[in-house]
Amino acid sequence: MECLKAKEVDSHSQLPQPEEPRRGTTFLKTCFNGLNALSGVGILSIPYALSQGGWLSLILLFLVAVLCWYTGLLLKRCMDSDPLIRSYPDIGEKAFGYKGRVVVSIFMYLELYLVAVEFLILEGDNLYKLFPNSGFKLAGLYIGGKTAFVLLTALVILPTTWLKSLGMLAYVSAGGVSASIILVGCVLWVGAVDGVGFHEDGVLLNWGGLPTTLSLFTFCYCGHAVFPTLCNSMKDRSQFSKVLLVSFVTSTVTYGSMAVLGYLMYGEYLKSQVTLNLPIRKIGSQLAIYTTLVNPLTKYAVITAPIATAIEETFVFRDSRYLSILVRTVIVISTVVVALAIPFFGYVMAFTGAFFSVTVSMLLPCLCYLRIDKSARSFGLELMFIVGILMIGSFVGIIGTYTSIKQIVMHL
Repeated sequence: MECLKAKEVDSHSQLPQPEEPRRGTTFLKTCFNGLNALSGVGILSIPYALSQGGWLSLILLFLVAVLCWYTGLLLKRCMDSDPLIRSYPDIGEKAFGYKGRVVVSIFMYLELYLVAVEFLILEGDNLYKLFPNSGFKLAGLYIGGKTAFVLLTALVILPTTWLKSLGMLAYVSAGGVSASIILVGCVLWVGAVDGVGFHEDGVLLNWGGLPTTLSLFTFCYCGHAVFPTLCNSMKDRSQFSKVLLVSFVTSTVTYGSMAVLGYLMYGEYLKSQVTLNLPIRKIGSQLAIYTTLVNPLTKYAVITAPIATAIEETFVFRDSRYLSILVRTVIVISTVVVALAIPFFGYVMAFTGAFFSVTVSMLLPCLCYLRIDKSARSFGLELMFIVGILMIGSFVGIIGTYTSIKQIVMHL
């Protein structure tokens, strides 16, 4: 999800001119790309999300999936209204002018930035689990624990952010589907073969944890930034509705399976990343952790590149190589500072889901569609459904943002 989204965040330019007809992607290839857009670090926290809400919150997982699938369809309808539309910011500009493009772009950039922060927290947590007694000295000061691994990860990642051509990294980091399947398989193996078992009962419903649950669920389905470009890339754009259906059904099965397996294995003791619960000396656990560690190393540069490009374009010397290196280095340093200051993977993800993902995946598609298609404003079942999404999205966004910020402050 993250790497695909990063490729599609464009600059504040005017709507592109129509291109000459070119060969598009097939239905199956677009389905794979759609699954990649919905596959990311969210799968690590989906069991934790279920543990926060209880078994009945699985209903909310399916509800969020349906709502986000429908808003994906709304984005397609917005695209059908104008052949010039190529990306999500284009839809924002079509609906609300240049200010609409800016708002959409800002939300996308900030969401990408927080995902980059999440990558560093993830690396620090999981590397510390593998090597709990490691550390190093810097200027006579001993640095150990998760802090050491966050800093080391940043040093490894930093040179990759200086690359102008991210083709190979983008190719490698597009393995979200494979990584998700491997992770589910590893967790199943640990539970069934490595002796952990599936003995936890869990709770039926936990009202107090529902805001966190909903925020994390929404984060898992925030692939909307790439949907317009996927649609535009198809040979037959009329099939994109089917692509969305296949992508959402498949990802929901994957997320649901991981949530149920993790909750049955660890119940209320689940941590923000299911890999942190796995027994470290088991082969299945190690495979799951190493799979988790590899992807962020390649994805970080891909998702921060659009942010860096947007910043560079505000300077007169935008083509300067030194400026590019400086901007990207500052971005890495800033994400390290945030990751060390707020090292709470689950809470940061919940905040991202509640504030940014809800806006990008629920609110903006509905608002843009109502603005572009005047007939949709006529009173009827569709308008009632869209208004319902806006109300639900606003509620989840406000409550989820408040809850996640409160949890972050309490644990600082």
